[in-house]
Amino acid sequence: MRKRFEAQLSIDGKAICDVEIPTKSRDEFPPLMRALQHIYCTPDINKKIYSILEEKICKGKENTGRLGMSLWEIFVLAESRLCLNTNYDRLHHLANYDQLLRQILGVYSQFGHGKQYEYQNIVDNVKLLDDATLKRINEIVVKMGHDLLKKNEMEVLRLKSDTFVVESNIHFPTDINLLWDSGRKCLDVIGHILNKKNFSISGWRKIKNWKKELKNKMRSLSRTCSVGGKNKPERIIVQAKQYIKKAKSLSKKVNQFIENCPVESNFQLLKLIQLGYFLEMLDKHIDLVNRRLIKGEKIPSEEKIYSIFETYTEWITKGKLHPNVELGKKILVTTDQYHLIVDYEIVTKQADVKLSIPLVERLIEKYNIQSLSFDKGFWKKEHKELLSLYIPEMIMPKKGKPNQKEKAEEGSKKYKKLRNQHSAVESNINQLEYNGLDRCPDRGEHGFNRYIGLGIIAYNLHRIGKHLLERDKLEKQNKEKEFHQAA
Repeated sequence: MRKRFEAQLSIDGKAICDVEIPTKSRDEFPPLMRALQHIYCTPDINKKIYSILEEKICKGKENTGRLGMSLWEIFVLAESRLCLNTNYDRLHHLANYDQLLRQILGVYSQFGHGKQYEYQNIVDNVKLLDDATLKRINEIVVKMGHDLLKKNEMEVLRLKSDTFVVESNIHFPTDINLLWDSGRKCLDVIGHILNKKNFSISGWRKIKNWKKELKNKMRSLSRTCSVGGKNKPERIIVQAKQYIKKAKSLSKKVNQFIENCPVESNFQLLKLIQLGYFLEMLDKHIDLVNRRLIKGEKIPSEEKIYSIFETYTEWITKGKLHPNVELGKKILVTTDQYHLIVDYEIVTKQADVKLSIPLVERLIEKYNIQSLSFDKGFWKKEHKELLSLYIPEMIMPKKGKPNQKEKAEEGSKKYKKLRNQHSAVESNINQLEYNGLDRCPDRGEHGFNRYIGLGIIAYNLHRIGKHLLERDKLEKQNKEKEFHQAA
């Protein structure tokens, strides 16, 4: 049964509330540790976070007596990874050998090694979190930040909102290399099944040769498409026909394997389901290559996929010069005057113009808002008029040339000031990307959503931690000054 935290302090341990966080370091790690320490030492906050974690991780689990990793350790390790923009290998090293992190985890020992973590144990426990849980935790973190930063409870928020792209961990997609991906994965899965078989299926002695030939034809076609020369269209068609012919032969052979393969274990059933998916992708991209390169059709975007592994990936063009195309998903973030992210949303196949109304509906339920600013990509006349009924100062610049009324509004001193302040959200986004939300290394849509949530919370904790360290530094200076005056 999991504990919230280890209540019994070892004889050579150190209480988390007594850990000294360095105030002179410019590294991003001490502010995170300071914010986590504040959470641990504030009962009202940590009880709320523990309750949310228990609801997600411990619900429905029997009390067998086996102690899993505590909820506090899971939360600290998950946020440490994103704050440092690191991988699980470095996180594993830090968890076992970094003194400050081990003190905040509550496992530090002065005279021995203390608790040691296994790599897979860290990975499996961090993956227990999900996007919905992290959104609830982020609300508590934002409330904690406002309690520390606001001058009074009635102070209104001035918000800024914008979108940016978090890329998926994929290669640049073409129907040619996606056909190769599908073929090689079919062969890999069949190889896994045959390695653990208790039966005999003939015809698969040359799996490596199949893979080699399919890859050679893919490379030949890609090279022909990328270079110039005489009769290039004719040469592309010849190479494409050879590539498709080999892929069709493989598809037929994989179909026969599925029909003849007995299901004798859960492992075989799982692998056959996986094989069926990759076979479907193989047939799909055979059709796409045939239609585009041989028949000369233009493939509609709704028929395309950009990765057979990360199928949620979208092709996003935001009108930028570098990069002109990004492969991933858009994230809508809203920050306040304290640079805390008060709301975030993972956008699925929606233009910016459609995001403003749902955003305001979420925000006005939670916060007292004085102003909200967008860029021109969100502008729509009807939306601005509607939102102005709920937000006193609504900043949404018009696309194109404004009329006399709009020109007068956008030329006012207050409007210009708030519009100029909107650029602060770009620096917030830049810090998010620096802290890991530039490219997601985790697999699957569930992993992508979890990665975004952890990154947002790590960013907010880092901001709060910086404020706490500045406050600690000032208090320390004041104490030293009083001591010298008394002496």
